[in-house]
Amino acid sequence: MVAKKKVPSAWSQSDKSIRAVQIIFELGMEQSRTLRINAIKQDLSPSDYIRDIVGLPRKKPIRPRLSISLSAEDYKILAQRYQLTADKKEQIREKIKAELINATKK
Repeated sequence: MVAKKKVPSAWSQSDKSIRAVQIIFELGMEQSRTLRINAIKQDLSPSDYIRDIVGLPRKKPIRPRLSISLSAEDYKILAQRYQLTADKKEQIREKIKAELINATKK
């Protein structure tokens, strides 16, 4: 008989997320833009705004976050831009953050 491993309690909430399925909607450019703008006007992410539209509950955001996916090639490009090496990912992240903050001041 194989012993069942105990799952850490911190992982129990992620169990529901693992079973969630992402649905992608292909709308016209204008419709998509309008939905995104309306979401921004309400300080919501587009996905939270869509959940509101269709009457689904949503979690209150703990902190507002923005994200970007970076490939190994992206890190090389950014490392060159910031005069760092590509393995300095945390420093690259901080440089990007500084640029984002600076872009909000324009």
